[in-house]
Amino acid sequence: VMAKLDLARRHRRPMDGHAPGVSGAQLHAYVAAGIASDHECTRCKEALEKLELGMHIMVREGTCARNLDALFPVIDGKTWPRMMWCTDDRHPHDILSDGHVDAIVRKAVTKGLDPVTAIRMGTINPADYFGIRDAGAIAPGRKADLIVFSNLTDIRAQAVYHRGQLVAENGHLLPDVATVPPVAVPPAMNIDPGHLDFSIRRQGKRMRVIRAIADQVVTGCEIMDVADHQGLALADVTRDIVKLAVVDRYTGEARTGLGFVTGLGLKRGAVASSVAHDSHNIIVAGATDADMIAAVARVAEMGGGLVAVSDGRTIADLPLPVAGLMSDQPLETVRDQMDRLIAASRDLGATLSDPFMTLGFLALPVIPDLKLTDRGLVDVTRFEVVPLFV
Repeated sequence: VMAKLDLARRHRRPMDGHAPGVSGAQLHAYVAAGIASDHECTRCKEALEKLELGMHIMVREGTCARNLDALFPVIDGKTWPRMMWCTDDRHPHDILSDGHVDAIVRKAVTKGLDPVTAIRMGTINPADYFGIRDAGAIAPGRKADLIVFSNLTDIRAQAVYHRGQLVAENGHLLPDVATVPPVAVPPAMNIDPGHLDFSIRRQGKRMRVIRAIADQVVTGCEIMDVADHQGLALADVTRDIVKLAVVDRYTGEARTGLGFVTGLGLKRGAVASSVAHDSHNIIVAGATDADMIAAVARVAEMGGGLVAVSDGRTIADLPLPVAGLMSDQPLETVRDQMDRLIAASRDLGATLSDPFMTLGFLALPVIPDLKLTDRGLVDVTRFEVVPLFV
């Protein structure tokens, strides 16, 4: 990590951080290492402490994590120059129905923020922070990337210009705007699902269980009794406990981390994704090993993507053939596929508004408390791999 920071420092690149809940001497050391921003604040006190130490605060309002309401009191005449908006993962249905950064601007204005300040926090502030000298404002020497709107209290783009050329009007891309042709990408699923084994031999009566939290990327750590049969630890949907696995999809070794999660609400079947921050291995949660393996097999077959499975049968999917992370289809198509996936997951019992967004963050070992990687469970606070059984 220090080598990465040194490389960025030598090339004069901004260094962004993940520092949820980091405070006091640990935060001082974090800032001293050169980390200049944080987008993980969930409380006013946390944001103010980081601002006092010179950090830039990105106020996040995405699909899974929404922090604007909690952090809004921090934004004032002294703090806003070092604050900016970010979405940090926003799904297509939210982008199409509500918007992207423009949706955050509108919400902030509705809450009482000065419209010009709200716009600055989405334009010139991030441009200045990232050292982008030719964007972020309408001025000589800047790219003519701009929108035209008519209502300061309900900002909606009526016309969009890119490098001075009109490219969209009244919500529609102009027909003569050139599109980028697809490019070939190497296969991103180096895995044989037929060799997977998700069985867990019981090694104790109690175990660590990840608690998924609605609309948050942070997780809890619960100590719960093991449900077992013939010496194997099993999911227990009556207590909202399903098995979780993270499978390496790069090396061909299919190294697998196994655990359990509560809070997803699944009653049957399995859901899987090749979008699993930040390493983006395949993550799968399910009530049975068979459905979990079937879900991983479908993800591999698609070249990456999201899937919901029941009784070994795919009931909804979304292919992401570009590195297992991106679609090559129009945004509206992806939105419709995502809506079908969420509906299918609800049919399986999922209770979260977007279980796939939450699932993708369960493998992110820089956000407390407990996460799962292909190397096993990670206690993020201690920053070490910990055993499943207590």
